[in-house]
Amino acid sequence: MSINHPSFGKLEAGRIIIFDTTLRDGEQSPGFSMNLDEKLRMAEALHELGADVLEAGFAIASPGDFESVQSIAKRFSKDGPVIASLSRANAADILASAEATKPAARPRIHIVLATSDLHMRVKLRMTREEVLERITESVSLARNHAADVEWSAEDGSRSDLDFLCRCVDTAIKAGATTINIPDTVGYSLPADMGLIFSTLINKVPDADKVIFSAHNHNDLGLAVANTLAAIQAGARQIECTINGIGERAGNASLEEVAMALRTRHDALKLRTGIESKRILRTSKLLATITGFDVQPNKAIVGRNAFAHESGIHQDGVLKDASTYEIMTPESVGWTTNSIVLGKHSGRAAFRDRLKTLGYEVGDNQLNDAFKRFKDLADRKKVVYDEDIAALVDDEVGRGNDRIKLTGLNVSTGMGTKPMATIALDVDGERRDGMAMGDGGVDATFNALRAAFPHEVNLKLFAVQSVTGGTDAQARVTVRLEEAGKLVDGQGADTDTIVAAARAYVHALNKLLVKRERTEPPPVAAMAASGD
Repeated sequence: MSINHPSFGKLEAGRIIIFDTTLRDGEQSPGFSMNLDEKLRMAEALHELGADVLEAGFAIASPGDFESVQSIAKRFSKDGPVIASLSRANAADILASAEATKPAARPRIHIVLATSDLHMRVKLRMTREEVLERITESVSLARNHAADVEWSAEDGSRSDLDFLCRCVDTAIKAGATTINIPDTVGYSLPADMGLIFSTLINKVPDADKVIFSAHNHNDLGLAVANTLAAIQAGARQIECTINGIGERAGNASLEEVAMALRTRHDALKLRTGIESKRILRTSKLLATITGFDVQPNKAIVGRNAFAHESGIHQDGVLKDASTYEIMTPESVGWTTNSIVLGKHSGRAAFRDRLKTLGYEVGDNQLNDAFKRFKDLADRKKVVYDEDIAALVDDEVGRGNDRIKLTGLNVSTGMGTKPMATIALDVDGERRDGMAMGDGGVDATFNALRAAFPHEVNLKLFAVQSVTGGTDAQARVTVRLEEAGKLVDGQGADTDTIVAAARAYVHALNKLLVKRERTEPPPVAAMAASGD
C-alpha cells in the first residue's frame, strides 16, 4: 500500500480504521435520540474506546445537529479522533459540514450520493453523466474546505459495477481520500461484497492511494459477515455502531467486528485500535442514554453472552473455560465481582466501586448518586454491582433534563380506586398533578399528563428485575410515540411504580429533544440521502 492519508499518514500494514457512526446513523433509529450533553458523553466514551473516526452528525439537518457536530469538534480541537459530518452532494450541506467540523484537530467532510440505477431514477432523477458531474463538483468543493474528504456511493452494493468503478475513479480524481461503498439496504451477501471491493481495488486507477471503507446494514442479519468479507477483499475502514444500532435492523456492530478480528487474528491477520476492556461499559452507556436495553443473547455485550446453562457446557467450562468460551468475559469488560457494598459503606468506597465499574463522575454527580445509593441500601439487604449500575445510570447525566421527578405518592390496593399525586420540576418551575387510573402505574401516568399536559401514545411498557429477590430494583422501559416520533425512557427503583414514573419522565425529556429536530432543507432534484 502506498496510501499517505491526510488524517492517518502512512497506514500501518494490517491496521483497520474504525469509523463509528453511532452519533449519526445510530441516532436515526426510531426511538433513539440524544441531547447535546449525552452526545458529548458518548463521544468521549468512543474516543476512550479507541474509535478512529467519529461521525458526529448531519450538520445541516437542524440547528441542534449543527451545534452537536461543532461542540464535538471543539472538544477534540487539539487531538483525538477524526470528526466527520455527513453531507449530501450539494454546496449548502458541504459548507455546513465544513463550518461545523472546522474546530476539530482532524476534520472530515463525508459526502453521500446514490449510484444505483434505481436510486438515480426514482430519488435523484439524474442521469449517470449528471451523477458523475455532481461527484466532481461536490468532492472538489469539499477539498477546498478540508484535506480529508470521504465519498460514499449510496446503494453502492446494488449499483452497476462498471458504473460504480467510474464513480469511484471520478471521486478519487476530484480529491476524495476515503471511498465508502455502503450496503444501504442490507441486501448483499458476503460474496457480493468481496467481489465489489476486489473489483474496485484492482480495476480503478489510483485505488491504492485511498482508503476503501465498508458500511453495511443488517436487514438480513449479515452486516458483520459482509464487513469481514469487505475487509478480506481489501477494505481498511469499517463503519459501525455500538450495539449495532441504526436505521431499520441497524448497522454492523462495532464490538462484534472488533472482537472477530481479535479472536480470529490467526485467519485475518488484522487489528484495530479498540481497547476491548472498554466495550461493555460503552455498550451500557449507550443503552442508558438511549433507553434501549441490549438483547440478552446479543454477541459480546448481552448478559447471556458468557452464560452456560447446559450441564455438558457447565462441566466443560468448570474444567477449562476455553472448551466453550472463545474469549474471556474480562477481555470485553465483564467482571465476576458480585456483592460489594452495604448501608455502612462510605463515599470513598462508593467512588472506588464506581470507577471499577467504569463510571467516572464529578463531585455533584457523585453526591446525587451516593444519596440514592444510601436510600437503596436502607431498603435492600444486599447491594450488588448491577444495583449500583442501575441507580447510577438512572441518575448520572440527567442534570440537563428539562423535566425532573421530585415527588410521587400513590394510593392503590384491592377494592380501592388508584390515585396518584405527582410533583415535577419543569424548567425550574414546580408542577403538580393528581389523577386516578386503572392501577397504580396508570394513575401515575395520568397524573404526569395533568402536571405536564401532552398527548402521546404509550407503545411499550416493560419491567425487568435488576437482580433477584423480592427487594430487587425494577428497571422499567417506556416507549412513547408522538406524531410518528418514537422515544424510549428507562428508570430504576425498588418501587416499580416509582421506576415507571422515572422511565416516563426520561422518555418525555427525549421527546422534547426530538421536537426540536427538523428535516434537512430540501435540495432541488435531490431527496435527502443517507447511507
